[in-house]
Amino acid sequence: MSTVTPVRAPHRDAPAGPGGSRAGAGLFTPGQLLRSLPDALRKLDPRVMVKSPVMFVVWVGSLLTTVFSFTDPGDLFGWTISVWLWLTVVFANLAEAVAEGRGKAQADTLRKAKTDSVARRLTGDREERVPGTALRVGDLVVCEAGDVVPGDGDVVEGVASVDESAITGESAPVIRESGGDRSAVTGGTRVLSDRIVVKITTKPGETFIDRMIALVEGAARQKTPNEIALNILLASLTIVFLLAVATLPPFADYAGTHLTMVVLVALLVCLIPTTIGALLSAIGIAGMDRLVQRNVLAMSGRAVEAAGDVSTLLLDKTGTITLGNRQAAEFVPVAGTTEAELADAAQLSSLADETPEGRSVVVLAKEKYALRERHQGELAGAEWIAFTAQTRMSGVDADGRRIRKGAAGSVVAWVRERGGEVPEDAAALTERISGAGGTPLLVAVEDADGARVLGVVHLKDVVKGGMRERFDELRRMGIRTVMITGDNPLTARAIAEEAGVDDFLAEATPEDKMALIKREQAGGKLVAMTGDGTNDAPALAQADVGVAMNTGTSAAKEAGNMVDLDSDPTKLIEIVEIGKQLLITRGALTTFSIANDVAKYFAIIPALFAAVYPGLDRLNIMGLSSPDSAILSAVVFNALVIIALVPLALRGVRYRPVSADRLLRRNLTVYGLGGLIAPFVGIKLIDLLLSLVPGL
Repeated sequence: MSTVTPVRAPHRDAPAGPGGSRAGAGLFTPGQLLRSLPDALRKLDPRVMVKSPVMFVVWVGSLLTTVFSFTDPGDLFGWTISVWLWLTVVFANLAEAVAEGRGKAQADTLRKAKTDSVARRLTGDREERVPGTALRVGDLVVCEAGDVVPGDGDVVEGVASVDESAITGESAPVIRESGGDRSAVTGGTRVLSDRIVVKITTKPGETFIDRMIALVEGAARQKTPNEIALNILLASLTIVFLLAVATLPPFADYAGTHLTMVVLVALLVCLIPTTIGALLSAIGIAGMDRLVQRNVLAMSGRAVEAAGDVSTLLLDKTGTITLGNRQAAEFVPVAGTTEAELADAAQLSSLADETPEGRSVVVLAKEKYALRERHQGELAGAEWIAFTAQTRMSGVDADGRRIRKGAAGSVVAWVRERGGEVPEDAAALTERISGAGGTPLLVAVEDADGARVLGVVHLKDVVKGGMRERFDELRRMGIRTVMITGDNPLTARAIAEEAGVDDFLAEATPEDKMALIKREQAGGKLVAMTGDGTNDAPALAQADVGVAMNTGTSAAKEAGNMVDLDSDPTKLIEIVEIGKQLLITRGALTTFSIANDVAKYFAIIPALFAAVYPGLDRLNIMGLSSPDSAILSAVVFNALVIIALVPLALRGVRYRPVSADRLLRRNLTVYGLGGLIAPFVGIKLIDLLLSLVPGL
C-alpha cells in the first residue's frame, strides 16, 4: 500500500451525517400512470416529439395511418392499427411523464420554502428593510431568531441554529457559523436562535432552491453524452429499417400481392427499436430521481452517468470511514510518572480545549481514574491556554506549574525550548500508538524540577461497522478506493489496513488532492470525491463526480456537481451504486429491445408472405391465423410491452457488484433471451384473442 507524505497542513475532515439507504428500488404505483396521463397527452405536440427520433417516426406513422383510415371508414383493421399506434406514442410519453412527475411533490415542498421575505440589509452602520428580490451579490443582511434567510450566502459574523427542514427533510436544526466550513446558509431556511450576518452570494432567481426546483422537475435536465450516442444509434437503425420497409412494395407487387400504407407503417413501427426509444428518457430521469429520494441533488445527468463509470473513489477518513471525532482511549505514562499524575495533568490541560478530542480527555479522566470533572473557574489566578490550529496545544499556567497537552511535535518543541529533555520511551510510545492507528497527544509540565514529558494520551479512531465489506464490494466493481486524511503516514496506514481501502493519502493538503485526481485522470480513470470546505473546492471541481456537503461552504457547493442535503460523506458509495444502476438499466433494456425486435421479425415476416412464398410457412412456427392478425398482434404487443417495462425503467435493474463479463452474461441471459422469448409468447396470445373478434 503506497502513501504520499507531503508537508503536513491543518486538515478538517467532513462530519458524519445520517446514514442513507442502499441503491435500490424506487416506489411505483399504477395510480401514477393515471395522474401522469394529462402530461403524456400534452407531450403529443410535434415540437416535443421531434426530440426523440424513434418515437417521432411512430408519431408520424400514427398520423399517416389515421389519415388513410379516414379514406376507408369501414376498414376495421386500419382503424385498429391507428389506435394502437397512437397508444404506443402515448405509452412512451407516459413513461417519461411518470418519471418527471415523481419529482413534483418535492418541488412543491421547495416552492413553499421560497418566500417573498423582507431582508434587513446593512448599509454602513444602519439597517434598511428591502424585499429579498432586491438583494444583490455581496450585500450584507442581518438575520435573527424567527427570520427567514432571504437568499443564499455565507455567514460572516455570529453563530445561529437554523431550521433547514424545507430542503433536507431533517427536522433537527443545524449550526451555522462564520469562519468555518459550516458557514453556508440557504435562502428560505429559518433562523431559530441568536443573530448572524450573511453575505449574499447568489442573485435572486438563481438560488439553490431555484436550481433544485428546476432540476427535480426535469426542466434543466440535458441529455447526457451516452444518451445522445444511443439516440444517434437508434435513429440510424430507424433510417435503415425505413429504407428496408420502403423496398417491400416493389417486391410485393412482383409477387402478386399488395401492401397498403397502413401495413407498411405497422411493419416499420414493429421493426424499429421503439421499446428502448420509448423508455430511454424515463431511465435517465429516474436515475436522477433515485438520487433525489436519497436527498442528493445532481446538477446534471452527466454527473449521474459519470458516477456509474467511476474508477477511483476518494474518501475522507473522519465521518466517512471512521465514526467521527477521535476519542481518548487511555493514558500511557512515561517511566517515573504514575497514571494518576498523568490523568490529572491531562484533564487540567484539556479544560481549555473545546475540541471533541479535548472534551473526551476530560471524560476519560473522570470515568477511568475517578477524577471529578473540574472547571476553569475553580483555579484562581490561572491562565488558560486555549487550543488553536496554529499552536496545536492547550494548557494552563497555575499554582507554579505550566501544563501543556497537544500534538507530539508541538509539545516536544515546547519542552526543549525550556531546556527539558524528552525521554526515549515517549518517542517509542508515540510511534507505537501511531503504528496501531491511534493519534498520540503528549502531556508535559514545567515546574520547579524543570520541563518534562509526563506521558501520552492515546486518541483512537473507530472504523465504522461494515466498511470493509463495502470496500470489498467496490473492489469487485473494479473501483479503487483512496482514503484522504490529515493524519501522519503511520496512523493513516493502520486505519487504511483496518478499513480495507486500497490506498491512502496522508497529511493531505488541497494541492495534494488536486495532484492525485489529475494523476488518476491522466491514466484514463474517472474520479469521485466528497468535500465540504472552501479548500476542497478546487478538487471538487476537478473530480468527475464532486459531491459537496450541504453543511459546507458556498464555494464547495458551487464547485461540486452534486450536493448531499444530508451531509453524509458515506453516501458517495451509494451515489456510485445509483450511477451504475442507471447504466445497467439502460444496457439491460437496450439488450431486451434489440432482442425483442429480432423476435418480431421472425414472428411477422413469415406470416405476412407465407401465402405468396409457401416455403416461408415453415418459419411461421407460431401458426399465426392470418397476415393481418400477425401484424396487428405485433403492434399491440409493441405498445403493451412499453407499459410493462415502465416500472423496471423507473425502479432500475437491481445492481450487484460483479465483474463486467458476468454482468454481460447476465444481461444476455436474462434480457437478451427474455427479449427473444417474450414476443413469441405475447404475440401468439394476442393472436388467439384477436381470432375471436369477428371482422379482424
